[in-house]
Amino acid sequence: MLELYRRVARMPGGLARLEDEVSHGYVEGFLNSALERGMSFVAVSGDRVLGEIHACSPSLYCFAHVLGDLTIAVDLAAQGQGLGRALFARLMREVIDERPDIERVELIARETNVRAIRFYESLGFEREGLFRQRIRNLDGSVEADVPMAWIRDPERLAGKAPDEAAG
Repeated sequence: MLELYRRVARMPGGLARLEDEVSHGYVEGFLNSALERGMSFVAVSGDRVLGEIHACSPSLYCFAHVLGDLTIAVDLAAQGQGLGRALFARLMREVIDERPDIERVELIARETNVRAIRFYESLGFEREGLFRQRIRNLDGSVEADVPMAWIRDPERLAGKAPDEAAG
């Protein structure tokens, strides 16, 4: 998992973290949080981790219905082959089928990552605003983050397969 996150962090726009900010402690921390208060799904081929998605609920009661801190990492060699969509579909199936307590799933995308924003919108996530000048790029420039959310809508979910209901 550590190596996957380091590989993805090397890619421009791959993660908010830089490669040297991806540590054992970071990976252990998000995995522990996902196991305690959320979920994590991993895609493996042979002995290589190709993708991972995780999210967790904050520890406060008032946010217990929210699944946030969502992060997805897909190896460059596996991008464009449907792996990210499959990981998201698995996470959303879990939310829809097994976690009726989760009413909202949140994520944040950097504004210049138009491809990711379109992808999240295709999954049923909606833009909820703009965090201006939140991301500092390596060249010193700053850009906005786009908060997005999927909200459980029982009418939309009725009669649809879980992967269809996510979008």
